[in-house]
Amino acid sequence: MKSKLSKIAGVGVGLLLWAAPVLAHHGFDTEYDAKKKLKLNGVVNKVSWTNPHMRVYIDVTDKDGNVTTWNMELTSPNSVQRQGWKKSDLVPGDKVTFEGFAGKIVENRGSLSSITKQGENVPLFVAGGPEAAREGRPVEKGAEEPPSK
Repeated sequence: MKSKLSKIAGVGVGLLLWAAPVLAHHGFDTEYDAKKKLKLNGVVNKVSWTNPHMRVYIDVTDKDGNVTTWNMELTSPNSVQRQGWKKSDLVPGDKVTFEGFAGKIVENRGSLSSITKQGENVPLFVAGGPEAAREGRPVEKGAEEPPSK
């Protein structure tokens, strides 16, 4: 009886551990607002190559000199590297123009749609907004508009 109970408990724990990452993952609509589209210029503060999503922290200075650090989420490091982006392509101090969608609750935490170094014409990263964020796929420039509901 004890052996059977131990096996059942072991299987239950195994299933919980297997399902935890799936339950923890979030969709675009959970954190970000497709109606809060943004395009800003700033200076890269930090690039975090972490799973499950990369993050780029960008300092944006307003007209009064106040600095806001934007915490912008990308897809996984693997997906970004498949687009041809290397770790040396974007480093702290780089001046950039970035587009994305602001957060629902924390506005300066957003979903990155594209980021381009100032003075360059080709973005380092282009995502497809909410639909691509759900599917994890890159799309062509200009296709990052959120879907209409």
